Amino acid sequence: MKVKCRINGENYETEVEPRLLLVHLLRDNFNLTGTHIGCDTGHCGACTVLMDGKTVKSCMVLAVQANKAEIMTIEGFSERDGELHPIQRAFAENHAVQCGYCTPGMVLSTHFLLMRNSNPSDSDIRNAIEGNLCMCTGYVNIVKAIKSVAASREPDGQSLENR
Repeated sequence: MKVKCRINGENYETEVEPRLLLVHLLRDNFNLTGTHIGCDTGHCGACTVLMDGKTVKSCMVLAVQANKAEIMTIEGFSERDGELHPIQRAFAENHAVQCGYCTPGMVLSTHFLLMRNSNPSDSDIRNAIEGNLCMCTGYVNIVKAIKSVAASREPDGQSLENR
């Protein structure tokens, strides 16, 4: 089956087997390996990407379901000038990255949360990332990072000047 989609602002088109998962399309067909494969059952969140503006676990989405979709992976998340996005910077500054395996999914889930709620409580944050497992148990620093980036954002969700 033919799949056409826009990934990180670029158009892609390819033929796929109907059973191919989006995570494998991203990693194997398009070499976007920042989307990690963890559990392959939708429990860990390592494969989280944004599809049409919402988080999805790409190991639970068929590639053909992404036809005509707008997808963002962690590779498309950095600022255009190569600088870290404020969310990525907050994760680094707050030691919210340990082994890094969960980080792409956590960053994209954080982005989705902050676009809907510019001032989340600890409970809001924990609910937003509950589908992303950190095997290093870095949740305290992850929550701290999310709170710090939320504090540096305008109410409309736009990031403030670089610190």
